[in-house]
Amino acid sequence: MRLPVCALGLVIAAGTARADGAEDQLGPRELAVGEAMRGGATGATAIGLNPAGLPLNRELVFEGGYGYRASDSASLIGVSACDSTNIVPGCFFYGYAGASPELDGMSGTRRTHVGGASVSRQFLPRVLIGSTTKYYSFKSTMIGEEDASGFAFDLGATIRMTQMINVGVAAKNLWASEESSQFPKTFGAGVMARPLPSVALSFDMRWNIEGDSTARYGGGLEWFIRGKQNGYPIRLGAVRDNGLQSTYVSGGLGMATMKFGIDIGARRQVKNGDETLILASMRFFGPRLASPTLDSEPGGFSD
Repeated sequence: MRLPVCALGLVIAAGTARADGAEDQLGPRELAVGEAMRGGATGATAIGLNPAGLPLNRELVFEGGYGYRASDSASLIGVSACDSTNIVPGCFFYGYAGASPELDGMSGTRRTHVGGASVSRQFLPRVLIGSTTKYYSFKSTMIGEEDASGFAFDLGATIRMTQMINVGVAAKNLWASEESSQFPKTFGAGVMARPLPSVALSFDMRWNIEGDSTARYGGGLEWFIRGKQNGYPIRLGAVRDNGLQSTYVSGGLGMATMKFGIDIGARRQVKNGDETLILASMRFFGPRLASPTLDSEPGGFSD
């Protein structure tokens, strides 16, 4: 058995209206489908939404990404690699965000570093359990925002209802060494369905269980067009945040070969604001094995 060799990178940003790491740890794929992948998150999407999904495929993948948000001049950088070919799939990850927001006529800066590790395991034939341990450091010159650093712990589960339908739940920042409004406790749940092999539909909700207990929910569609050797995903989605009273639309495109993949995702605020976020990433694949089925035995993810 090989040791897990993996690192997972996430694009992390601090929002203009409020800094919230639970919303901002997104990559271009989940951004494009309305942040709705908790039921089927794999690879780099798993760490930001639901680490339990890592065993849903079997591959070694390295990823790097960059994003930009003009509203607060945010530059977003992430690097990644994740290995789910072992008996205990796992990831390491690191992300950085630097922004210069302006609120009430006053400008300032925000800087965020987040890094850590995720592991997941098939607990029962239809149940996957995963967790993330991360270290974060947040510094801000904005009035009313306090610097914070410490460790936080996430926990997630994925239930494979059928071969076509998955349900995922995840609690983020369930435990933290230091309380921070930038990394609040949240609970999310979602469902993903594949009515056709090339089509995935998803819907998620995420509750901030601290403060005003706001909710954020969204859904999306991915259509994977297959060529002779390549694939071309097309993604569409929408998000509603009842705390900000904001609505967003999103979309993205990609290309995947046996050796590499390119993804671009964008989100545009269409109600109560005009924020635009654009993310792009490139993946390089190592060994890729057949994905497990519902008939897989516990421990069946080993080489």
